[in-house]
Amino acid sequence: MLSCHHCATLWKEVKDHDRCGRCGARLHVRKPDSVNRTWAFLIAACIMYVPANTLPVMTTASLLGEQPDTIMSGIIYFWVSGSWILALIVFIASFLVPLFKLAALILLLITAQRGSNWRLLQRAKLYRLVEVTGRWSMLDVFVVTLLAGLVQIKGFATVYAGAGIAAFAAVVVLTMLASLSFDPRLTWDANEKESRKRA
Repeated sequence: MLSCHHCATLWKEVKDHDRCGRCGARLHVRKPDSVNRTWAFLIAACIMYVPANTLPVMTTASLLGEQPDTIMSGIIYFWVSGSWILALIVFIASFLVPLFKLAALILLLITAQRGSNWRLLQRAKLYRLVEVTGRWSMLDVFVVTLLAGLVQIKGFATVYAGAGIAAFAAVVVLTMLASLSFDPRLTWDANEKESRKRA
């Protein structure tokens, strides 16, 4: 039995590379070229992580001039002004979560490539956690978009997105593509090989 990776329909008595009768996609026993695709998306995400944190994500233009803000300068501003909860939320969602996803995917890939039996169940749970947290990283992009719309309507100042927000959105999308490209069954392959040797 094979499950379609696009529409999740389960098909009986089909072969690898047959077409799905529901959506027409090719059926695969495993995600094709999983390791190479995941590494490609992951390396691109790591590269984009640097400008996402160093370039301004938002620039506020008013009568007093322009004020560019990076993710960290925004967090520091919220912290200094007494909005500790908001600073903590932005720090976790915009800085720690993307970093956690990159580190987790690198760990999953390296252990899968080495055929490691180390903490198989925890690695499977880690992959599920990476998938669940994927969309929450877009919080920063939504905040900047919302601020740009609201501030321009009021007319006090003009807020527009900087180059950093595009890099940040690229990191989020690339890590989501990396987690989608990774085949979680690779984690259990080493365990299956070990079981066959014992048998």
